Amino acid sequence: MDPSSRDTSTSVQELRDLVEQFVAERNWHSFHNPKNLAMSLGIETGELMEHFQWLTLDEAAQVQHDAAKKHDVGEELADCLAYVLAIANSMQIDLSSTLAKKMIRNAEKYPAP
Repeated sequence: MDPSSRDTSTSVQELRDLVEQFVAERNWHSFHNPKNLAMSLGIETGELMEHFQWLTLDEAAQVQHDAAKKHDVGEELADCLAYVLAIANSMQIDLSSTLAKKMIRNAEKYPAP
Protein backbone atom coordinates (compact mmCIF):
# COMPACT_ATOMS: atom_id res chain seq x y z
CA MET A 1 0.00 0.00 0.00
CA ASP A 2 1.12 3.54 -0.67
CA PRO A 3 2.88 4.85 2.45
CA SER A 4 1.10 8.18 2.00
CA SER A 5 -2.27 6.44 2.19
CA ARG A 6 -4.82 8.32 4.25
CA ASP A 7 -6.58 5.05 5.13
CA THR A 8 -4.16 4.63 8.03
CA SER A 9 -4.98 8.00 9.57
CA THR A 10 -8.56 8.92 8.58
CA SER A 11 -11.35 7.97 10.96
CA VAL A 12 -14.76 6.74 9.94
CA GLN A 13 -16.18 9.86 11.57
CA GLU A 14 -14.04 12.09 9.36
CA LEU A 15 -15.39 10.31 6.29
CA ARG A 16 -18.95 10.58 7.59
CA ASP A 17 -18.42 14.30 8.20
CA LEU A 18 -17.03 14.74 4.68
CA VAL A 19 -20.17 13.17 3.19
CA GLU A 20 -22.44 15.12 5.55
CA GLN A 21 -20.81 18.41 4.60
CA PHE A 22 -21.23 17.64 0.89
CA VAL A 23 -24.92 16.79 1.38
CA ALA A 24 -25.60 19.81 3.59
CA GLU A 25 -23.93 22.27 1.20
CA ARG A 26 -26.33 21.15 -1.53
CA ASN A 27 -29.44 20.97 0.68
CA TRP A 28 -29.92 17.32 -0.28
CA HIS A 29 -31.20 16.08 3.09
CA SER A 30 -34.75 15.87 1.76
CA PHE A 31 -33.53 13.35 -0.83
CA HIS A 32 -31.25 11.44 1.53
CA ASN A 33 -33.69 9.01 3.07
CA PRO A 34 -32.81 5.33 3.57
CA LYS A 35 -34.84 4.15 0.55
CA ASN A 36 -33.28 6.59 -1.91
CA LEU A 37 -29.80 6.05 -0.52
CA ALA A 38 -30.10 2.25 -0.64
CA MET A 39 -31.30 2.46 -4.24
CA SER A 40 -28.41 4.78 -5.11
CA LEU A 41 -25.95 2.38 -3.48
CA GLY A 42 -27.36 -0.44 -5.60
CA ILE A 43 -26.94 1.65 -8.75
CA GLU A 44 -23.34 2.48 -7.85
CA THR A 45 -22.50 -1.15 -7.13
CA GLY A 46 -23.83 -1.95 -10.60
CA GLU A 47 -21.48 0.66 -12.05
CA LEU A 48 -18.63 -0.92 -10.11
CA MET A 49 -19.53 -4.36 -11.47
CA GLU A 50 -19.48 -3.04 -15.03
CA HIS A 51 -15.69 -2.73 -14.80
CA PHE A 52 -15.42 -6.49 -14.34
CA GLN A 53 -18.33 -7.67 -16.46
CA TRP A 54 -17.34 -10.33 -18.98
CA LEU A 55 -13.74 -10.51 -17.71
CA THR A 56 -12.20 -13.82 -16.78
CA LEU A 57 -10.88 -14.17 -13.24
CA ASP A 58 -7.35 -13.62 -14.53
CA GLU A 59 -8.37 -10.51 -16.48
CA ALA A 60 -10.22 -9.14 -13.46
CA ALA A 61 -7.14 -9.66 -11.29
CA GLN A 62 -5.10 -7.62 -13.77
CA VAL A 63 -7.34 -4.54 -13.46
CA GLN A 64 -5.32 -3.40 -10.45
CA HIS A 65 -2.20 -3.21 -12.61
CA ASP A 66 -3.75 -0.86 -15.17
CA ALA A 67 -3.58 2.67 -13.74
CA ALA A 68 -6.57 4.02 -15.68
CA LYS A 69 -8.79 1.05 -14.92
CA LYS A 70 -7.75 1.02 -11.26
CA HIS A 71 -8.59 4.73 -11.03
CA ASP A 72 -12.03 4.16 -12.54
CA VAL A 73 -12.74 1.27 -10.17
CA GLY A 74 -11.58 3.44 -7.27
CA GLU A 75 -14.00 6.18 -8.30
CA GLU A 76 -16.93 3.75 -8.30
CA LEU A 77 -15.81 2.25 -5.00
CA ALA A 78 -15.66 5.75 -3.51
CA ASP A 79 -19.21 6.40 -4.73
CA CYS A 80 -20.33 3.18 -3.02
CA LEU A 81 -18.58 4.15 0.20
CA ALA A 82 -20.11 7.62 0.11
CA TYR A 83 -23.58 6.10 -0.07
CA VAL A 84 -22.81 3.63 2.73
CA LEU A 85 -21.69 6.56 4.87
CA ALA A 86 -24.75 8.61 3.87
CA ILE A 87 -27.04 5.74 4.91
CA ALA A 88 -25.22 5.49 8.23
CA ASN A 89 -25.62 9.25 8.70
CA SER A 90 -29.29 9.18 7.74
CA MET A 91 -30.09 6.28 10.07
CA GLN A 92 -27.61 7.19 12.82
CA ILE A 93 -25.87 3.80 12.62
CA ASP A 94 -22.46 3.45 14.23
CA LEU A 95 -20.59 1.61 11.50
CA SER A 96 -17.53 0.66 13.55
CA SER A 97 -19.43 -1.14 16.29
CA THR A 98 -21.95 -2.60 13.86
CA LEU A 99 -19.20 -4.04 11.67
CA ALA A 100 -17.30 -5.41 14.67
CA LYS A 101 -20.44 -7.20 15.94
CA LYS A 102 -21.27 -8.48 12.46
CA MET A 103 -17.78 -9.93 12.01
CA ILE A 104 -18.21 -11.83 15.29
CA ARG A 105 -21.50 -13.24 14.01
CA ASN A 106 -19.86 -14.08 10.67
CA ALA A 107 -17.00 -15.88 12.46
CA GLU A 108 -19.53 -17.97 14.37
CA LYS A 109 -21.45 -18.75 11.20
CA TYR A 110 -18.32 -19.41 9.11
CA PRO A 111 -15.62 -20.68 11.49
CA ALA A 112 -12.06 -20.69 10.22
CA PRO A 113 -10.66 -24.18 9.61
